[in-house]
Amino acid sequence: MLDYVLKTNDSTSEYVVFVHGIGGNSTIFYKQIKAFRKHFNVLSIHLPGHGDSPSTTSYPEKMSFQTVNEEIIALLNYLKIPKAHFVGISLGSMVIQSLISHFPERVRSTVLGGSIVRLNAMAKVLLIFGEALKNFMPYHALYKLFARILMPRSNHKSGREAFVREAKKMKRKDFLTWYKVARHPKMTLKNIHKAAKVPKLFISGTQDHLCIKDVRKTVQKVTHAQLAEIADCGHVCNIEQADKFNELAINFINQYRHKKKIQNSIAL
Repeated sequence: MLDYVLKTNDSTSEYVVFVHGIGGNSTIFYKQIKAFRKHFNVLSIHLPGHGDSPSTTSYPEKMSFQTVNEEIIALLNYLKIPKAHFVGISLGSMVIQSLISHFPERVRSTVLGGSIVRLNAMAKVLLIFGEALKNFMPYHALYKLFARILMPRSNHKSGREAFVREAKKMKRKDFLTWYKVARHPKMTLKNIHKAAKVPKLFISGTQDHLCIKDVRKTVQKVTHAQLAEIADCGHVCNIEQADKFNELAINFINQYRHKKKIQNSIAL
């Protein structure tokens, strides 16, 4: 079973589930957990290969997004949570995109931070470069290099350092397994039409240079999706501009304690 951190709030039956990015854990959401637990029960999960969750190589089948989907549902069942709101960052958003495509009935709403919906030409070159070097370069150095390319500006430093710091806690085999799985973000959107009724808020920084253009295009094609862009912010928007991220996410989720119709975009 997945490792997790649960913070309860006796005044509500609403649950928000946080899903971190590669190399991360519940600590990357520390600025969210403090704010969200005032309004919701908060569950922060550790993906396979992170924290005390099972290793990515411990499963009988090859590691995939579907493996993670089933683990998350098993945890919800164990905790007797019939339905929840989900908040993800980076890889965590990809996981949620896959989850709602297969188990939309378990999801009230989603907040997809720093989402990766496809790999542009630069990202593909980076992955090819990483594939060539992974057997020669220490994976910590590889991750540090990718973090620098993904989050290059000085104002991205807090997000970059947080992800590099947490990635050092991963085992090499787990990092490389996720490296392979994360190479196929389009697969997480393959059956997104099945989640047509699930409200989706994408939150991206305007400086998320490898991802933002494709997120903008995707939002126009996905039902019940809207995009909030945070100015002067990079990929790890929940850390770089936590207050703005929290405001957007909490206001959005609060709408879906009871269903309401949403528009295709929102203005900031």
